[in-house]
Amino acid sequence: MKKFLMGNEAIAMGAIHAGVNLVCGYPGTPSTEILETVAKNNDGSIYVEWSVNEKAAMEVAAGASYSGARTLVTMKQVGLNVASDPLMSLAYVGVKGGMVIVSADDPGPISSQTEQDTRHFAQFAKLPVFDPSSPEEAYAMIGDAFAFSEEYGTPVLFRPTTRVCHGCASMEIADTKNVHKPEGFIKDAKWTIFPRLSYQNHIKIEKRNPILGEKLSSYRFNTVTGSGTKGIATGGISYEYIKEALGGCNAKLMKVSTPHPFPEKLALEFLRGLTEVMVIEELDPVIERELIFLCGKHHLNVTIRGKLSGDVMQAGENTVESVKSVLNGYLGLPAPEKSRFLPPLPVRPPVLCAGCPHRASFYAVKQAMKGQKAVFAGDIGCYTLGNAMPLDMVDTCLCMGADVTIAQGMQHIEPDVKHFSFIGDSTFFASGITGVVNAVYNESDITLIVLDNSTTAMTGHQPHPGTGRTMMGNITEKVSIPAILTAVGVKEVSVVNPFHLTEAIEAVKKAAAHKGVSAVIFRSPCIAVSKPVASYQVDSGTCTGCKKCIKEIGCPAISMDSGKALIEPSLCFGCSLCAQVCPCGAMKGVRYS
Repeated sequence: MKKFLMGNEAIAMGAIHAGVNLVCGYPGTPSTEILETVAKNNDGSIYVEWSVNEKAAMEVAAGASYSGARTLVTMKQVGLNVASDPLMSLAYVGVKGGMVIVSADDPGPISSQTEQDTRHFAQFAKLPVFDPSSPEEAYAMIGDAFAFSEEYGTPVLFRPTTRVCHGCASMEIADTKNVHKPEGFIKDAKWTIFPRLSYQNHIKIEKRNPILGEKLSSYRFNTVTGSGTKGIATGGISYEYIKEALGGCNAKLMKVSTPHPFPEKLALEFLRGLTEVMVIEELDPVIERELIFLCGKHHLNVTIRGKLSGDVMQAGENTVESVKSVLNGYLGLPAPEKSRFLPPLPVRPPVLCAGCPHRASFYAVKQAMKGQKAVFAGDIGCYTLGNAMPLDMVDTCLCMGADVTIAQGMQHIEPDVKHFSFIGDSTFFASGITGVVNAVYNESDITLIVLDNSTTAMTGHQPHPGTGRTMMGNITEKVSIPAILTAVGVKEVSVVNPFHLTEAIEAVKKAAAHKGVSAVIFRSPCIAVSKPVASYQVDSGTCTGCKKCIKEIGCPAISMDSGKALIEPSLCFGCSLCAQVCPCGAMKGVRYS
């Protein structure tokens, strides 16, 4: 049948039709919709879970794969860092059932803290990696990845980029799915990793990968087309850009869909008769370096150009326009006619939503610590936006869970400064708990602020251990954050609604005065998972135009009109923070019936 699918949906449907038995992962843009699509189309035969983090997901999938199940693990590129410990060992131990690890890269970056290229991880881990160039190719390629994994007993990395993940296409998909029945776990010494076995397996991997590279030279998605003395090499979404940029030009073009192990035989065929090659790829010069190596190894007099030569930009994502710019100069094509574009949209910096409880939480801490020297360590999530003015409450942001430990490091060096760490409820479960244990054990003097909005808000409101609901739709026991903190030895723990501003400020003051690790849990649901209770209006006769509501909290629903504050009713969520901040009582709430 024919369906119009997003790339992530295509990957999910490809996995379902390949007979996947277990799917797990951790939400992260641009990968999130893969697991959600599997869950949506699950007939009950597939086990699906949002794991607490990527490491847990990798290990759950490994166990299932040891039992002969086909498993899919989903994450974004920075999540692969978290999962790298089991991944590196899995490369040596191997798998039984096909195991495909989707690591969605984010050139730009559009929604990430790094531009990280998973192809390097494949080389580092000595694992095969598949790099689709379109949603249609991703659908077909995911089944090949499962088959390849089982044939060679190895995990396989699958690396779509943002434009493949979120691009849409009409494609033919299977009417039926392959049914894969796991054999079950069979005891064998090979599943227990020891140094001697690792050494022997390393030798096998080094012998195996050149053989895989030769086999992949004939893989249907690795292609060489066109002719001429000037070549173009590419892979992933850049292939689509090049095809569009070339139009009818018949240049010799190599598409690399399996960058590791590199299809050397195909590449040598491509290089034959060429004088130079332009390599266009995202993100790093992976294909470019492989071609340079091959030219040296086989004494080929071919000039390889790309990122390393400065011909192609070294950061950011490619576009059809950027590719045209490179190819026009390289191939001597006429410059494209200037398109008539609409005027650029006004710049709109990202802000916390109107009514977001994080705004009230940050403001409460800011008021509680007014006049005192304090440092605020932040984390990955919506609440990273607390760094913007007028809140200005996120001084550091490294990676998930690092707020707790960054604060500890700074506190040990500057014990006279009060150190806070801000962490979301989902991130607390993903990677914050060990940091809290470290703080208690090592007698740190920090205050942990848990921003509990009852969801994983930044990536689309996925459930987590604190929500009491699993991705299989089961109602389960809610894991209590206060109970965890108390159990690991945090003596001062309070739970407060951040919109009860006076109470919230007093809770922060009490926690900050406590010697040792203290915690305040600000609990109020995200506006996307709750209903507004009121709408606020400004009494223009009472408003003095002091702008305190704007200068102090920066709510996007509030603006100035004719010297008076104005609340946009379509944006107001009725959180009441502005009314509590207003010094003249001009903000009036109208409750919904």
